[in-house]
Amino acid sequence: MPKSKFQQKLIVFTAPSGAGKTTIVRYLLNTYDFLGFSISATNRKMRDGETDGKDYYFLSTEDFKEKIHAQEFIEWEEVYKDQYYGTLKSEIERLWDLEKTIVFDMEVNGASVIKEKYGDQVHVVFVKPPSLEVLVERLKNRKTESEASLRKRIKRVKRELSFENSFDYVLVNDVLDTTLKEAEIITESFIFGKLIE
Repeated sequence: MPKSKFQQKLIVFTAPSGAGKTTIVRYLLNTYDFLGFSISATNRKMRDGETDGKDYYFLSTEDFKEKIHAQEFIEWEEVYKDQYYGTLKSEIERLWDLEKTIVFDMEVNGASVIKEKYGDQVHVVFVKPPSLEVLVERLKNRKTESEASLRKRIKRVKRELSFENSFDYVLVNDVLDTTLKEAEIITESFIFGKLIE
């Protein structure tokens, strides 16, 4: 039987920090071998346990700015002052060359740009926490932020929650097992069949 023609598709999971998009994306990558993770580039410092080329492409600020100037990014953003994140065009090409459906774990602004550029090729899922209070509690429990950094993040979270209806699907992350099952359905529906509304 001939191999079906590979379709270049992208699935974006976007959410405010702490809503659980990374947990969902990791689960899907472990579940489906046809998915490939889009590794973002950043100029922030590497955290304990992170690996260059696996968690992020860690660039110097100078290198990041050079790549912006050379138009090597599909999208990029200064998320916090002097802290840049972006998706390299070469990363999309790398994963499509491997015939992978590309999965993104990204900020809402980046998700908006990807949706605008790729249209029907992309399905953007907004991961919503059960409530703002739950989200703030999750961020505090991480214990990875200073008090000032946490305040800055919470302010950003409030703005990002307003994007809820800007994307293709809203996935409420309340009970994790249920959320992961729903994420499977969303993924399979987009890649193999009719989109769920």
